[in-house]
Amino acid sequence: MTESTETTLSGERADLVRMLDDQRHNFLITVRGLNDDQARAKPSASDLTLGGLVSHVMDTERHWIKTIAEPDENAEFDMEGAAEQYIMSDGDTLAVLLERYAEVARATSQFIAQIPDLDVLVPLPTAPWSPQRQWWSARYILLHVIRETAQHAGHADIIRESLDGASTTMQMGADAGMEF
Repeated sequence: MTESTETTLSGERADLVRMLDDQRHNFLITVRGLNDDQARAKPSASDLTLGGLVSHVMDTERHWIKTIAEPDENAEFDMEGAAEQYIMSDGDTLAVLLERYAEVARATSQFIAQIPDLDVLVPLPTAPWSPQRQWWSARYILLHVIRETAQHAGHADIIRESLDGASTTMQMGADAGMEF
């Protein structure tokens, strides 16, 4: 949470921002110290990469905030675009992706601070798995972003452990001064 956001928020909004920040922090532990080749590596049975997951989590967060800010009752889920989110493109570097993700995080925190009503109902894009339009509250969408970030942090942790044996839990312990 940025200092200005931290000092102006209280209650539910502060909790939402703090929990999202916490999930982002856990997710980002998995890419500490990696170079671009490692971020593109596929060391597990999955085709997911750490760089691709950073790209996806960033784009997903940006998408959901835009969905709240610019409701569209005719929106359809972009299947092709969603598949591309999981790719760290050749022109990207991990450092640039992390800078972009930090910008998205700041914008999300500011959005949460300024949205007039967390109860506002927002139309979701229709999708093959959800052909009938659904409406979620802004609050529920923000909780969904937190869940998405946490879920992908788990994927990222397995990929990192497969890559070089590092794990989020061990790194958090080391950050707290524990020796293993």
